[in-house]
Amino acid sequence: MLTTPSLEGLSVETVETVLVRASIETTFESLLVQLGRENETPEGTPFPMIIEPWPGGRWYRDLGGNNGHLWGHVQSIKRPTLFEICGPLFMSYPVANNMMYRLKEVEGGTEIAFRHSAFGLIPDDHRTRMGAGWRAWLARVRTHAERVEHA
Repeated sequence: MLTTPSLEGLSVETVETVLVRASIETTFESLLVQLGRENETPEGTPFPMIIEPWPGGRWYRDLGGNNGHLWGHVQSIKRPTLFEICGPLFMSYPVANNMMYRLKEVEGGTEIAFRHSAFGLIPDDHRTRMGAGWRAWLARVRTHAERVEHA
């Protein structure tokens, strides 16, 4: 017997907004730093990635010796207000993802509006942990930007 999951069972969406007490330019650069060389797991383990910040640029984990994991490609970039990635991200199964960061200047700093949309055969354990992982990621962007801005 074949069971087909419902549309709701195939999709996941995370939406978060965070205020960063730093300029929009510093916040955007901190986003790229956290997506790249200073990336880490939610537990704080270093997880350096490579980000090529231009349309079509790759976002991947380089393990050396031509080994690694492709997480996605830059779909849109408009410095310093938009950064968007599409690709498999951390998922090694049939799935499509879109990750979008929209930045805007607000009183007191910069607002990051983050959205991650995923569609595919996503295991429940990944589905339930994604939101906390993205919140930890955004917190690191905020911390980095505020540290740079107020140094």
